[in-house]
Amino acid sequence: MRYLTAGESHNKGLVAILEGIPAGVLIDENLINLELSLRQGGYGRGDRMKIEKDRVEIISGVRMGYSIGSPISLFIPNNDWQNYKDKYHQQGLEYYTPRPGHGDLPGVLKYNFSDCRNVLERASARETAVRVAVGSICQQFLSYFNIKIHSFVLSIGPVKIPPKTDDYTEIYQSQFYTLDKERDEELIRLVDRVKRDGDSLGGVVETVIEGLPPGLGSYIQHDLKLDGLLAGEIMAIPSVKGVEFGLGFSGTKLLGSEFHDPIVLDQGIKRPKNNAGGIEGGMSNGEKIVIRSAIKPIPTLLKGMDTINLKNKEKSKTDYQRSDVTVVPAASVVIKNVVAFVIAQQFHLKFGGDHLQDTLKSYYIYRKRIEEFFYG
Repeated sequence: MRYLTAGESHNKGLVAILEGIPAGVLIDENLINLELSLRQGGYGRGDRMKIEKDRVEIISGVRMGYSIGSPISLFIPNNDWQNYKDKYHQQGLEYYTPRPGHGDLPGVLKYNFSDCRNVLERASARETAVRVAVGSICQQFLSYFNIKIHSFVLSIGPVKIPPKTDDYTEIYQSQFYTLDKERDEELIRLVDRVKRDGDSLGGVVETVIEGLPPGLGSYIQHDLKLDGLLAGEIMAIPSVKGVEFGLGFSGTKLLGSEFHDPIVLDQGIKRPKNNAGGIEGGMSNGEKIVIRSAIKPIPTLLKGMDTINLKNKEKSKTDYQRSDVTVVPAASVVIKNVVAFVIAQQFHLKFGGDHLQDTLKSYYIYRKRIEEFFYG
């Protein structure tokens, strides 16, 4: 299973081709559009969210609502194209002041540009919209196996919001996609203050994967390890600067006897704790997979930052591009969906099947084998 995307921030739209979804999977376009709307939501987004009302168009690979085994191609129009179509290929949109923290400077050096516009159009997080659409289809495939993925915000800037409940249905009742909506007013005041200062905020997102069997991923080769695949896909999201599993960095303060999760047999394999975060030896171990992702403050600031002008090579301030104050809630949605792709990819790699029924049969045989290993 694999996918490719194409498209820039202000051209006609975004395209993705997803290959490997077996035939027979019910594809609900409304569920894709729901994920797209969640990505555009969350307090602290910029004015572009008032323009773009993302809706996916399925071009191929689905007939009468079901996947047919061929590549699924998706298109998401950029509504803002209407404001750019007469000038997109003309002079006047040049951008010569690279933003610290963005891909502007390394991009122009790599591709021998002077105009950062050629870089920022593709480097923009706008591209993640079509990755969310891909991930939504993968979530729909995984739902047949009762695998669920949840992402929620743990902190915005210096403010920590530990979960007040484990009821994941409450995530989107919060304007910040937290599990404690009573903290929203505090976070609104923080975001509004930072917005007035012309600055931005980062944060931390937690992702939980429920229902995975043991054995996804592999210890056989480094590039088959599940945690490596998940970390790589998450780190490829703009603004993500760190990923940890289970206790992660805080586990370095413990002794080995304190860190590792005992194994007990009690109506199946049980782990009294989950410091490993559901992955051992590069494979799922049957526990919930727990991932935390660090989201940096976005680099586009109203107050500007010191830089140089690439045209005249003089000191300058960055020019302001329309942007958000914080993308942490939106990033939680993107993370959930790119994680869904990796899990779907590894799930289908293990269980195979050109049709969903083949995959289901293989999966049930595997679960039965594991059960019989312990109970005969």
